[in-house]
Amino acid sequence: MTTPAPFATTEDHFLGGRLVVRQPENGYRAGSDPLFLAAAVTAKRGQRVLDLGCGVGTASLCLLARLADVEVTGLELQPPLAELARVNARANGLEDRLTVVEGCVTRPPAAVPLHHFDHVITNPPWYEPGTIQPPSAETKAIGHMEEVSLSEWLIQAIRFLRPKGRLWVVHRADRLGDILAALSPLKVGGIRVLPLWPKAGKAATRVVVTARKDAKTPLALLPGLVLHHDDGTYTAPADAVLRLGADLPLVSSAP
Repeated sequence: MTTPAPFATTEDHFLGGRLVVRQPENGYRAGSDPLFLAAAVTAKRGQRVLDLGCGVGTASLCLLARLADVEVTGLELQPPLAELARVNARANGLEDRLTVVEGCVTRPPAAVPLHHFDHVITNPPWYEPGTIQPPSAETKAIGHMEEVSLSEWLIQAIRFLRPKGRLWVVHRADRLGDILAALSPLKVGGIRVLPLWPKAGKAATRVVVTARKDAKTPLALLPGLVLHHDDGTYTAPADAVLRLGADLPLVSSAP
């Protein structure tokens, strides 16, 4: 039985209308970030994916729409968002491939075991405590403000991976240094960084980062993707990802 959300919701469409996603009207809302994250993942048939902090399931659902033969587990702290993720999975006919579990990143329930997943995808909270005024909506405040530090979040993400598994992260570009610093002492390699530029000649506002557990391949800074023309419309490559579900290559293949 579905429990009604304790707040107003909207019904939004992604991937050119292929996916319908119900999410808070005034709380934490998915934009383009989870779509770019999902587009980067190169999971193979039969592999297991963990969406760490899955929210209402947008990244998970976009990934499942792209890749027909993988299964996703979503771990979400906030019960109302976890329930919306389940609702969204059913609405899109993906409930058999998306399992949503309520729990904390640092104290995961037994249903989300360590050293188990081939891929971990995540869009961690963006802001350190004290750097911005917390949003008034609780779901947005929890989704945007770190209760678990970015470093600890990424350390835990790596712990969920099987040997040679891959981590995939989308985050603010100005936190790239923090991401690389967090990954530096861990047993990871094959780090690839893809900048997302809002317009040509503008500084990147987002990065998509991937790293492989138990690898030694050196870091690579990739050419990146320009998202908008000067008139604000999407460039063809960005539109292909956001509307058509095209791939966003960071690596040629996945473990």
